[in-house]
Amino acid sequence: PEESAAMSGADTGNATVDADGWQTLFDGTDLSAFTQLGDANWTIEEGGAVGADAGEGGHLVTNERFDDFELEVEFFVSVEANSGVFIRCDDPENITATSCYEVNIYDTRPDQSYRTGGIVNLAEPAAILYTGGRWNRYEIYANGTSLRAVLNGVEMYDVEDDTYSDGHITLQFGSGVVKFRNARVRRL
Repeated sequence: PEESAAMSGADTGNATVDADGWQTLFDGTDLSAFTQLGDANWTIEEGGAVGADAGEGGHLVTNERFDDFELEVEFFVSVEANSGVFIRCDDPENITATSCYEVNIYDTRPDQSYRTGGIVNLAEPAAILYTGGRWNRYEIYANGTSLRAVLNGVEMYDVEDDTYSDGHITLQFGSGVVKFRNARVRRL
């Protein structure tokens, strides 16, 4: 299928930062802050969400790199969905849980150690929260070696790790129904 200009991820260079330092990554109208990787069928939906429900998987990769930041994003997933938010991805063409930090969204992960709320291979979530079938909110912090996430108001992990220091942020579609909205980032 033909890719629209919004889906191409062309960097407009017009990143808007508000008075509090927040930069909107996705405002519900276009995906110009991202480049698409993989063959997920990303669409902008009524109500301002971007979602995917078909394809072999893929990522929306930020055009910009971020080192120290806080990220806020809302997500909706079906019960069986596999998704995540990857941070500090050095190589935007190679997004994996072993090349970036994967803040997981996967309630039904066979190994529940790194289910929704954890960082795959690094931090188990402090609580078991089920996210399928409703909108949820992640607050993800990366400041130096400090990594922390809050899911729906519950702190999920607070760890130290120096494996990755900066890189791209990605929104993942793995399987199921996956939607994101209100994505914004603030550099620290």
